[in-house]
Amino acid sequence: MQFGLKTSLTFFAATVCLAMPPMFPVQAQSAVQSVPFVDLKLYTGSWYEIASFETMFQDRDCAGTSATYTLNPDGTIKVWNQCYVPTFNGYRLDRIEGRAWVAEPNSQARLKVSFFGPFEGDYWVLALDENYQYALVGAPNRNYLWVLSRDPVMSESVYQSLLDTARSQGFDVSRLRLTPSREQGLNQGSARANSQVR
Repeated sequence: MQFGLKTSLTFFAATVCLAMPPMFPVQAQSAVQSVPFVDLKLYTGSWYEIASFETMFQDRDCAGTSATYTLNPDGTIKVWNQCYVPTFNGYRLDRIEGRAWVAEPNSQARLKVSFFGPFEGDYWVLALDENYQYALVGAPNRNYLWVLSRDPVMSESVYQSLLDTARSQGFDVSRLRLTPSREQGLNQGSARANSQVR
């Protein structure tokens, strides 16, 4: 598969919503809530995708998915996403660059992300520990969800805690797919063995 729209949309925060209509009907329920405040200077840096919702755009072979956020002088954020796709002789590194900006200035927890001209999507921080080591990111229509970590491996207890938060916000966590690391993706083992949850 050539690098392009489909591959780029596999990357977690890179592609939240992209102005798409809901994929599934949403029953009447309380609105999704983001965290009270995000310090963007602390939030920038590299994050690993631990798990995410699968979408029609997702390349299931993508492994070792990560993103690096850099705060620009104008207050916007440079987004640099990448993942490894296995090939016959090893792997191919796919990358894409985008831009994010704050959509709700008071909390800075609700952002917009764009990778393709005028197309933009929602990026809401739903859970974040005080040391900015792990996060839960989703969209207000509940069609997208990501579990992120500064470390490529997340403890089972932290993972389950984030799942509990997602459930309490009305997300169907049965749709989460554990993301394999680069090495595990190349080995093509079982989904649970390939996960980054320990």
